Amino acid sequence: MCENSVNLPQLKVSVGQVDDVVALAQQHLEQLHHLADHGKQHDASTELAQATVLLGEVRGKLERAIDALGGGASSEVTVELV
Repeated sequence: MCENSVNLPQLKVSVGQVDDVVALAQQHLEQLHHLADHGKQHDASTELAQATVLLGEVRGKLERAIDALGGGASSEVTVELV
């Protein structure tokens, strides 16, 4: 459950919650991108589309972080008594 004073299951849940927030922001940006596009605001539409893509990359990194936390014993963690 705890490894080096870190509650790994709780950490995974917290990262998952951040992913949920980023997913919601990504959805809102996608809608804003379409609104700007329909309003013929090409520059704003382009920037919003790029921001949406960047948030997709953030979500990928968060997913990989959750996967890495699930590694358990296979992860390279060592504890040294002093």
